[in-house]
Formats: sequence, C-alpha cells, structure tokens
Amino acid sequence: MGLGREEEVEIHNPPRFMPGEKVCATRHIKNDGTYPGKEIGERLVRKGDAGFIRDVGTFLQQFYIYAVDWIDRGIVVGMRARELMSLDEVSTLATAECTDRSEGKAR
Repeated sequence: MGLGREEEVEIHNPPRFMPGEKVCATRHIKNDGTYPGKEIGERLVRKGDAGFIRDVGTFLQQFYIYAVDWIDRGIVVGMRARELMSLDEVSTLATAECTDRSEGKAR
C-alpha cells in the first residue's frame, strides 16, 4: 500500500532458522521497552554477536520471532530473521563478520 508496512506473511513459508542453529546478529539491537529489567534504549545485542536459536514463535499471525540465546550476555532476545544470519550454513567469508566471544576469536 506504500505506507511502509510489511506486506509479506512470513508464516506461509517454513522458518528460516531452527532451534539449536548457531546464528549471528546482523545489527545492533536496543531495548524498545519490551525487554524487562533493562532501560529503554539500552543495547541488548551487538552486531556480530553469536548465539543459538532456542525457540521459534510467531507474532501477529504474520512474522516468525526467533528466541535467540545470547550465551555470552546471559539473555534471550526475540529477533526477526532480517536481524540474524546463520553460522551453520554460511561461507567462511561471511562468518568472519561475526564474533564468537565465548571462544574469544572470530568465527
């Protein structure tokens, strides 16, 4: 409709990521007020952080929301597919952008 709204219904296709899959954040994620115990605007996840998909849910019967366990940060954050990149299925070049802080080296 040209109003900047997303028209695609993601749940008509299978989820892009599955539980147990290792992923990387493709952008910085700040608390928009929906994460309890953190200030609004506080950074929850940094671009390049590595984590694991814990669960897959839906939002508004339209989008997949991936519960990502950011082990190094000790938090689980709900994220959209566009905010994540799989580390299980990408090339070595692409994984160089992501940092696995739990191992202390680039992955």
